[in-house]
Amino acid sequence: MKAFDAQYLNDLTGQAKNSPRLRQHRNIHQSYQDACQRLFNAIEPGSYIRPHRHASEPREELLIAIRGSMALITFDDKGSVTGILRFGSEKHGSDLAAGAEVASSTWHTVIALEAGCVLLEVKAGPFDPNQPKDLAMWAPEEGSAMAQGYLQVIAELAGKSKGSENASA
Repeated sequence: MKAFDAQYLNDLTGQAKNSPRLRQHRNIHQSYQDACQRLFNAIEPGSYIRPHRHASEPREELLIAIRGSMALITFDDKGSVTGILRFGSEKHGSDLAAGAEVASSTWHTVIALEAGCVLLEVKAGPFDPNQPKDLAMWAPEEGSAMAQGYLQVIAELAGKSKGSENASA
């Protein structure tokens, strides 16, 4: 049995806060060959996850909030925002979703709306770390000069969002 207690999550969020990318994942599965890939992903405000989808090897992705509140932002093929779903752990109230399942063809990103966010991600395996996802060519590269400005724009949209809504940028 594996137990994921407060100390486990605190260690993970501490690593995320000290990471240049402001996030840290920890696999729960034993191998990339496992049929079910499960991991925790601690995400801090200011962490930029380039919009992506999982269409090359079609796999839905289940995202569940363990701690904190986050926003799942979806896009069309040209990079316009098509939806914002604020989701969070139960302590943030019943008006937020606990999570979402994202279709493999959906462009998306997740941003942290507060410090200490932890996300549980589940998707089918096996997983090839050399081909993990399809990155959006219309979005700035992670670490580029434009990435933080782009993140700020979508974070402002997410901050204005109330629960689940369609939006355009």
